Amino acid sequence: MDEQKREEEMIEQPVKPAGKFIRIKPFALIMLIFLTILLTAGLTIFALTFGEKKVVEVKVPVERQEFTRLYDAFDELKNNYYVELDEEAVISGAINGMFDALDDPYTDFMNKEEAGYFNEGLSSSFQGIGAEIQERNGYIMIVSPIKNSPAEKAGLLPKDVILSVDGESIQGMSASEAVLLIRGEKGTEVTLTVQRGDAEPIEMKLVRDDIPIETVYGEMGDDKIAHIQITSFSEQTYKEMVTILSDLAAQGMEGIVLDVRQNPGGILTTAVDIANLFLEDGQPILQVQGRTGEPEIIKAKGGKKFTQPVTVLIDEGSASASEILAAALNESGGAKIIGVNSFGKGTMQTVSYLEDGSNLKFTTGKWLTPKGNWINEKGITPTIEVQYPSYASLSYVDPNKELAEGMRDKMVESAEGMLEALGYNPGKVDNLFDNDTESAVKAFQQDQQLDKTGILTGDTTYALMDAVRDKIQKEDPMLLKAKEVLLGTE
Repeated sequence: MDEQKREEEMIEQPVKPAGKFIRIKPFALIMLIFLTILLTAGLTIFALTFGEKKVVEVKVPVERQEFTRLYDAFDELKNNYYVELDEEAVISGAINGMFDALDDPYTDFMNKEEAGYFNEGLSSSFQGIGAEIQERNGYIMIVSPIKNSPAEKAGLLPKDVILSVDGESIQGMSASEAVLLIRGEKGTEVTLTVQRGDAEPIEMKLVRDDIPIETVYGEMGDDKIAHIQITSFSEQTYKEMVTILSDLAAQGMEGIVLDVRQNPGGILTTAVDIANLFLEDGQPILQVQGRTGEPEIIKAKGGKKFTQPVTVLIDEGSASASEILAAALNESGGAKIIGVNSFGKGTMQTVSYLEDGSNLKFTTGKWLTPKGNWINEKGITPTIEVQYPSYASLSYVDPNKELAEGMRDKMVESAEGMLEALGYNPGKVDNLFDNDTESAVKAFQQDQQLDKTGILTGDTTYALMDAVRDKIQKEDPMLLKAKEVLLGTE
């Protein structure tokens, strides 16, 4: 008897009625199990072929008509380009192209390295020059330098345009691409070619450093008015804010000047949490408007509150989350805003992380002030306008360059402006380094206990710029006005 015949006979054995013990030979049991497996496999194949989707669902690639040209272009390059294709670079370029086509300076594709720099800036310290930048109309522009950073110490200002980095043009680059060139290890030097307004471009040499993670600084004098400066809105800013405010409140704080000048923004929810410290429950902080539907109103609720009167300082470097905080305290809390018109960023972004470590940062909506105003590209107009002194916008003077009597240079005019602001007499403020300029430099060097060479270079140049920066801070007209408002002496 062949094997097939034996299988058929064993399967066809009559089954005894229920309740009776069925005796099956070991070989028959094995064959029965084998047949069960075959039948199960057959049913599965049948279900896959003819069954409903709810029985078995199989995911298969779906052709998307809108990508046909993209696939065709990629295949054409892959097969016929004159050298072997760098597929990773081409695919990244295609994604970049999609983002660039949106013409949105806040929407960007970041490769793995760029994404790493972006994440560092939000959550921890990093090494670089310490300046928030953005791409606008094909150029890389300073939004604001970070407090105590090399960028601030060198005199970089909001709206300065960086034309090149170490001699390499960055025109046409995204902000993420520019960051890769600007950042670097602590102690290394980077040379930026910077243009301010219509002035001639100048070269600025900066030494990279650790950019501090502290984002809140506070002090209070005998007037019991606290000056709280927020340099950015990061993960730890809210905790830092509560700690400093609580300490100053215990010392008898009677008023608060919130300073968000030169603050480029950061995490939106952090700004909301800080606004909540000063607004009564139920007061609107901002409105969020997505692609569709009505704006969602985010309101203050619960939590610790500080009831001291508040004023807010802004300038053209105050952007995004800084503007959210200023608008909320003004429109919902009645706080006066002092300074100059802010930057004007009224959109919100989210970050989507891809498996390879790259990410997609893109705009998901816009935010409105509590009263429904959209400040994008317009900024917030201060309640009381107070300008910086004219010497605060003087151009950078390169410490590596020697300026001496008889020289003509655009930096001479800036140096003479600084000397004049500090009370020295450089003669006519122009681009000529004359005898009056030399005398002023010698007088400054004597007061700074430096060698009286009459030449402006190195330590003398650094000391000159530091002295001007100290003067701006001590005679800060915006801060003085804010305190006058709180003290009722305006």
